[in-house]
Amino acid sequence: MEKKEFRVLMKHYFLMKKSAADTKKWLDESYPDSAPGEATIRKWFAKFRTGHMCTEDDERSGRPKDAVTDENVKKIHKIILNDRKVKLLEIADTLKISKERVGHIIHEYLDMRKLCAKWVPRELTIDQKQQRIDDSEQCLELLHQNRTDFFCRYITMDET
Repeated sequence: MEKKEFRVLMKHYFLMKKSAADTKKWLDESYPDSAPGEATIRKWFAKFRTGHMCTEDDERSGRPKDAVTDENVKKIHKIILNDRKVKLLEIADTLKISKERVGHIIHEYLDMRKLCAKWVPRELTIDQKQQRIDDSEQCLELLHQNRTDFFCRYITMDET
């Protein structure tokens, strides 16, 4: 059960004039693995007593996180595809967002990691898989058009 759901239950118990101890006992019996601690219950009952009856999270100060947008994800992806050796700081300077946010986007949204100083995808994306299919179909079409010319152009051997 989520924190908000527990707050709603505690609010109902508070409105039923139950004590924090009774509420704790009932929650422990009903939700033995996930019930909040006694200190949390007492803190919420104190808030309810002072008239703070809202069960939603309060607004938090600070700037909203606006760096992780679809537009920035696409821009970062394009930058990396153009230059696999690009540095986080260079991308951050280009897009005017923090280095940490760029790293977060690369790792979490693009699912890439740095390997031998190059950004590489962990797995092929749907676009990359489709590109491989298209390339393979083109090669197959060339093979059907002129088999001998195809093998002369595409099969290579070493000098031994």
